Amino acid sequence: MHLLPALPDNDLELLAQAHAGYQKLTQEVGKIIIGQDDAVRPIVAAVFAQGHTLVIGVPGLAKTLLVKTLAQVLGWSFKRIQFTPDLMPADILGMELLQEDPATGARSMKFVPGPIFAQIILADEINRTPPKTQAALLEAMQEYTVTSLGKSYPLERPFLVFATQNPIEQEGTYPLPEAQLDRFMFSLWMTYPSFDEEASIVAATTEDNTATVAPVFTQEQMIAFQHLVRRVPVSRHVVHYAVSLARATRPSDPLATDFVKNYVSWGAGPRGSQNLILAAKALAVLDGQSTVNAEHVRQAATLVLRHRVLPNYNAAGDGIDAAQIVTHIIEKLDEPIYE
Repeated sequence: MHLLPALPDNDLELLAQAHAGYQKLTQEVGKIIIGQDDAVRPIVAAVFAQGHTLVIGVPGLAKTLLVKTLAQVLGWSFKRIQFTPDLMPADILGMELLQEDPATGARSMKFVPGPIFAQIILADEINRTPPKTQAALLEAMQEYTVTSLGKSYPLERPFLVFATQNPIEQEGTYPLPEAQLDRFMFSLWMTYPSFDEEASIVAATTEDNTATVAPVFTQEQMIAFQHLVRRVPVSRHVVHYAVSLARATRPSDPLATDFVKNYVSWGAGPRGSQNLILAAKALAVLDGQSTVNAEHVRQAATLVLRHRVLPNYNAAGDGIDAAQIVTHIIEKLDEPIYE
């Protein structure tokens, strides 16, 4: 049996700090966000894994407030960009403007940074703007730079994009193309709170009191945690399981079931497998565990694969969505067995 290398003592100490900090972070977020516990854990995992997240839910579920509160608890700079049909790429990235030197009177072009120059970006209702403007985020999300007139400007790290979508309004929207969806590590669907949670929300938000939160980590600590996530060892068993889950979403793959072949047009690419392992590593760190197990992969599977599976017309006709397809795969696919 292949033995995994153990984390060194300094990494184990860092792991304990990350686990304790995660618990404190959720407590701070809970001062503002009531309920939505199922959303907080994956959003924090995305931060630890340096992954962008697509947050989907009907209006009023605190999507914007959750991301803003997260930025406050992390102590990171935050910008909200409201995406509208008339928004242009320069409105996000910045633009070159003619500037005059007051001392010499000389004129020159100077780059004026746009709202993308922050550490947490909330791209609110990203599907309300045309593809040209949506695509303006791609370089920033992938390369962490912005290019204007041939010159590149680096974005301050850490840098994360949280994009929101309203699933019930489709008129006048521009759905994200699959290539851009693939740049998001997670697609997180937020649901209605329970009765008791909603009652607590109503009571808390109609009082003349404003809760405040305090930063939990320094930026240096968070960067150290993000590097720790990459160093967490993963067994070949878990890697093969993650790859098998991703490949089972592809109707042409031998691992695909008849259900997948009947209901899926396209499945997840290799970035899906990569993000499954990276997300599982982040979840292990949040749990204070020094190795990744298959359960971490299963916890991440729907978040990572849902937006990477394209259901076909058969699925639409039978009321089958991507989440049901991923759930079917998780239930039917056995873990690889090694002697």
